[in-house]
Amino acid sequence: MKLVRYGNPGKEKPGLIDASGKLRDLSAVIKDIGPDQLSDSAIAKLRKLKTDKLPLVKGSPRYGSPVNGVPKFIAIGLNYADHAA
Repeated sequence: MKLVRYGNPGKEKPGLIDASGKLRDLSAVIKDIGPDQLSDSAIAKLRKLKTDKLPLVKGSPRYGSPVNGVPKFIAIGLNYADHAA
């Protein structure tokens, strides 16, 4: 399960990519994906969902920033050491 935010800028909705790679709407379950929805307990609740029961998102929506309310997001690629040498 991959959590995503999709939709027009400023109006993104929460969603998830299911095991078969389909985008499903999570807006009936949570309002948005922010720091509170990334806690261990919140993720555990999301894992219990029957994702095949969530509505499929049609078309090819725009993907937004993965987490709302986080001004800066720093990531390092797993192959960083290969490029740093």
